[in-house]
Amino acid sequence: MKSDRLLSILLLLQTRSRVTAAELAERLEVSVRTVHRDVEALSAAGVPVYAERGRRGGIALLPGFRTDVSGLTAPEAQALFVLASGGAHGALGLDGALGSALRKVMAALPAPHRPAAEQMSRRIIVEAERWRSGPRADADLRVLQGALFGDRRLLLGYRHGGGREAEYTADPYALVAKAGVWYLAADVAGEPRLFRADRVLWARELEEPVRRRPGQDPAAVWEELRGQVERRPEGVRVRVRVRASKAALFTRIVGPFLAEPPEPVAGRQWCGAVLAYPEVRAVRQLLQFGADVLVSEPQSAREVMAEEAAALAALYGPQGEGRRE
Repeated sequence: MKSDRLLSILLLLQTRSRVTAAELAERLEVSVRTVHRDVEALSAAGVPVYAERGRRGGIALLPGFRTDVSGLTAPEAQALFVLASGGAHGALGLDGALGSALRKVMAALPAPHRPAAEQMSRRIIVEAERWRSGPRADADLRVLQGALFGDRRLLLGYRHGGGREAEYTADPYALVAKAGVWYLAADVAGEPRLFRADRVLWARELEEPVRRRPGQDPAAVWEELRGQVERRPEGVRVRVRVRASKAALFTRIVGPFLAEPPEPVAGRQWCGAVLAYPEVRAVRQLLQFGADVLVSEPQSAREVMAEEAAALAALYGPQGEGRRE
């Protein structure tokens, strides 16, 4: 709709000192001629907008002109208030700022939209944490965020998943919140690397300016790193049988490793599933299910389960250490 497009142009001009007609056309997916017509319409409506020609020219508003957000549609207002449930703002120290911003938006909303926006914020709950994800160390993002926005290099002490500790000089691109976990997307020696923020042992912002690869933006680097993670080999695929009555619990607990989830069938006591573990010994996770999960293959996984079961039997047997004082 033209009214929505005019509002979009106005808001873009408020956030940018000057925008070219070509850029506005690309953002709004219209022709440059349409943009010029829209600018004329804004001017006719009393908006102090003007165009400058030349290489450094563009479309701009007179300094000091601002408008409110009363042009928001009902769905747009509701979308803004869902943000309050995201959880990422707290980790960045922006909870207070978010609350203040939403109060200002609420005050400026057209009266008919306010009840729906309030209802959306109360009834739509976004929880980033997975079920039974277990305790996780809090990530301290202050130094990472400071270096990121200050365009400085970072010196990191980092603990890898296997416990190995290392030191890195990183050139940060972005902080990414994925499934409740914060990651730092950065370059190390000119190569993209991904660091879990809760595994950063210490961090120091260096005086050196950041050295990012030419032509790379944060979104592109994140896509590259995400692709690397998703293309990693699965390690070992473990086929199991799950007692049908425990299928839902099984899925919640081992969800991150499920390649083929269990699908109970009426009248059948067991159902099959496939897990993708990084190594065969990770199959020990299934011991918590006792006799409700049976490992079928590969044989190496069955042998790991048998060894662990024998060790437990020895520990809890009549002569086991578990019975000693």
